[in-house]
Amino acid sequence: MKKLNDILQDVKFIDIINDKGDININGLTFDSRKVEKGYMFIAEKGEQTDGHLFIDKAIEKGAEVVVCEILPKEQKKDIEYIKVKDSSYALGILARNYYNNPTKNIKLIGITGTNGKTTTVTLLYRLFTCLGFHCGLLSTIENKILDETYPTERTTMDSIAINDMLSKMVDKGCEYAFMEVSSHAVVQNRIAGLTFTGAVFSNITLDHLDYHKTFENYIKAKKKFFDDLPSTAFALTNIDDKNGEVMISNTKAKKYKYSLNTIADFKAKIIDDCFDGLHLDIDNQEIYSHLVGRFNAYNLLAIYSVAILCGLKKEDVLIQISNLHPANGRFESYHLKNGAVAIIDYAHTPDALENVLKTINSIKGSSKVITVVGCGGDRDTSKRPIMAELAERLSDILILTSDNPRTEEPMEIINQMKQGLQKDDNYYCLVDRHEAIRLGCSLAKKGDIVLVAGKGHENYQEINHVKHHFDDKEEVLKY
Repeated sequence: MKKLNDILQDVKFIDIINDKGDININGLTFDSRKVEKGYMFIAEKGEQTDGHLFIDKAIEKGAEVVVCEILPKEQKKDIEYIKVKDSSYALGILARNYYNNPTKNIKLIGITGTNGKTTTVTLLYRLFTCLGFHCGLLSTIENKILDETYPTERTTMDSIAINDMLSKMVDKGCEYAFMEVSSHAVVQNRIAGLTFTGAVFSNITLDHLDYHKTFENYIKAKKKFFDDLPSTAFALTNIDDKNGEVMISNTKAKKYKYSLNTIADFKAKIIDDCFDGLHLDIDNQEIYSHLVGRFNAYNLLAIYSVAILCGLKKEDVLIQISNLHPANGRFESYHLKNGAVAIIDYAHTPDALENVLKTINSIKGSSKVITVVGCGGDRDTSKRPIMAELAERLSDILILTSDNPRTEEPMEIINQMKQGLQKDDNYYCLVDRHEAIRLGCSLAKKGDIVLVAGKGHENYQEINHVKHHFDDKEEVLKY
């Protein structure tokens, strides 16, 4: 419960109808199904539906205050209506106030980019925890408060859920929180009202064009995260990405750069890369890591840079980095009974798939690479032939299969992928992902590498709005 005036602090409203004074508010929600007596209901114009259509239902369930962009034609006398320009942005401020502005009392670090977000936030959480800090994690795989795990359904939660989690972190004594920041979350104002201590840009490649429509819009969405940072924050960018400089060009935050290729504030060099891990030089100090691949060299350099910017000692940080293991479903390797190696990776974009396959090819020697891959349904269709072309070119054997077909016909997705293939006799098509993984493992000989790409940590396959249990790791371990 919180006083209405406290919740409305810093909210820019256009009009208030039926002002009820400084009443108690028992909770707030944008979902009319979750309304209880004494709640504030925020009517958002969402991607699927318009919350304004459910104002009456929210009032019936007990809402006493309604925040909206468009006032109902008929207004009830015992209900306070607050008109705002943008309900989704107002929701962020309202949620922040309701949960006592948690980012005033915790250092929030946000990571954005097409690839590497989950690995980077997970490694940051583990690194800072190992160094003795109380930490929270908000990621695609899981949310954590200290050592307690909470389920997650999307890369970045809604404003209320984020502030609720951050508030719980503060209550549990967390000093740091590490959070994935998706482009969707930026555009939809899910991070409105949060104060970030630091932000990291990893890279940007073709993805989410089903939502953003153009690559330029996608870049703008990522850039807005940095544009909105306060002057007290740091903005850390991968300068090796061609858009790395663009991301921080207008930020008020303190700017820092990291690189494997050029002069930067934080520099690393790959000395050796094999399936057992990386041998790196980071700021003139050699370390060994359990992580594999050039893309992970960037991830490790990013977490090192964040740690130094947060004031941690270089020696302590590098020692702990050497002990870190991959995030769940990110280039996880398993030895099969036939002597082959299976690698499970979440790679579901052209760039991520290319990075993983180039890493495998750089260290495989004369062994064959067998790739099992699909593309998700109801998502950007333009990347489907591109991913198939990459997989064919960088593999010895290609097996096209289903990912999460969602509401699309799985074979139609595969047919769109096939448009990118250059050969007629170098691939298999198996809609059943169980069978595709089984085939990949059975075709492998001693020393060969089987890459199962696209789903990584996910333990389900979504078909026609139903999530069926499916775990690539479980399937691989059968063979």
